[in-house]
Amino acid sequence: MSMTVNEESVVDERTFSVRRTIRIAASIDKVWRAVTQPEHISAWFGQTVLDGAVVMATGTMTFPDYGAVPLRIEAIDEPHSVSYRWGNDDAAGHLPETVDPEHSTVFTFTLEPVGDATQLTVVETGFETTSDPRANLAAHREGWNSELDKLVALFEKRP
Repeated sequence: MSMTVNEESVVDERTFSVRRTIRIAASIDKVWRAVTQPEHISAWFGQTVLDGAVVMATGTMTFPDYGAVPLRIEAIDEPHSVSYRWGNDDAAGHLPETVDPEHSTVFTFTLEPVGDATQLTVVETGFETTSDPRANLAAHREGWNSELDKLVALFEKRP
């Protein structure tokens, strides 16, 4: 099976955002489940717990050697987009107990069917509210490269 090669994440320092668009060899319904259902998110991203699949549902995303990041659903337009706010400020050196709307970032997954595949775009914004915007932009750019590569690999059944 040929491997899908996707462009890497791009940082925009003017808008304090990170963006990445990838192609996934799966239907939009399958990709939607992968980015919205905790048991599916946990298979490629952080270990995710949410108290519902509705706007303002809260939970955590836990990463080994990092801890539990507070998470909240900000918007849902099934199966086209979902936005999460999280308190994942790498440069701060500590994780908050709950999502602080004043000091957090929002990442939005947008899904579009492309033939028998799905184009997934993630945009994460709000880095200007974090403790070290440039360091966090760089860290999250790397993070989206590795995490979304895992999502592609999950669907293509390769290590």
